[in-house]
Amino acid sequence: MLDRDGFRPNVGIILLNHKNQVFWGKRIRTHSWQFPQGGIDRGESPEQAMFRELHEEVGLHPEHVRIVARTRDWLRYEVPDRYIRRDARGHYRGQKQIWYLLQLLGHDWDLNLRATNHPEFDAWRWNEYWVPLDVVVEFKRGVYELALTELARFLPRPEPRNRFLRGGMRVRDGETGSDAHLARLPPSASYELPPGATFEPDPHLVVTAPMTSSTDSQKPN
Repeated sequence: MLDRDGFRPNVGIILLNHKNQVFWGKRIRTHSWQFPQGGIDRGESPEQAMFRELHEEVGLHPEHVRIVARTRDWLRYEVPDRYIRRDARGHYRGQKQIWYLLQLLGHDWDLNLRATNHPEFDAWRWNEYWVPLDVVVEFKRGVYELALTELARFLPRPEPRNRFLRGGMRVRDGETGSDAHLARLPPSASYELPPGATFEPDPHLVVTAPMTSSTDSQKPN
């Protein structure tokens, strides 16, 4: 199904883990790596096509993910003639895509590249968010950059480590209840920020807690 300009409607999927790393799949029997993507069938909405492709290529179901955002408009790329079947040349130009940013709610072991009899990938890994721009095939690079850039502002805040409390507060090891001494940690130690973001601490904010025993003063900072 092509539009009047020769572009096939398609969806692309950027799947995040809890560290905001992205799923990167190796196309079966090739050395080419890419994001999951696939065509929109007649009568399908982009979201329906996305969930179908998510299962066919990655083995995940809707309950395994959360939709974080999608691109507002179609993003297009042209396919070089050498990648187009001879009988399609002159009619088919490339893909127009809606891209979805998904948050994985399940686990790595929920991913299954053999969910169907026609797998698209034979290996996968997690990559840092911007890495795919350096390694994706050249004719897709422009669309990848547009999609990653538009969706970057929706990146979820990574899950905090268990040893940290809200607001950068930490309970020292071995201290509980009223004996706990709270200390403010540097922002970079308590959570990570999305790419390009900065944090300006308030120099006037000081958090203190009273010492409850003489042994507290002997504990390392």
